[in-house]
Amino acid sequence: MKKLVFITAPKLFRDEEYFTPKKIIEKAGIEVITASIKIGKLIGRFGYKTVSTILISDIKSSDFDAIVYIGGNGSSVFFENKYTLQLANEFFKQNKPLAAICIAGVILANSGVLKGRKATVYIDGKEALVRGGADYTGNSLEVDGNIITANGPNVVEEFGKAIVKAII
Repeated sequence: MKKLVFITAPKLFRDEEYFTPKKIIEKAGIEVITASIKIGKLIGRFGYKTVSTILISDIKSSDFDAIVYIGGNGSSVFFENKYTLQLANEFFKQNKPLAAICIAGVILANSGVLKGRKATVYIDGKEALVRGGADYTGNSLEVDGNIITANGPNVVEEFGKAIVKAII
């Protein structure tokens, strides 16, 4: 069975950016593991809860087929986090799918993996993407090779389907 990891903020992640893609991905027979900077309960912007079962510092890229960074205001805790940036680079070097939705695209930009790649992000992250060398398109969803970016909750279904297509 294929397996991917969702990097999710401990609080203020965008509920629909987590739950809708997760449902689509699991329906396709892919296991989703949730990771954060803490183990245990995570609370979304609208109060929905999920559980982190692994610390980001304990993730081994060899254990997963893809990595997904979930957006929302809380994801800013990962913008300069050495583990999230390192993981993006590891997955990129192993040619495994990397995905980020909403403002979480800043993580990919800060890791350096977007250099010369088409990408999109929630508008507040546009400057970070450009600084990171990305070709910011402003599209709702952008797929460039094995990098998938989306600009927010309006495209959660398409985002989930693009991840499934990249893994299967």
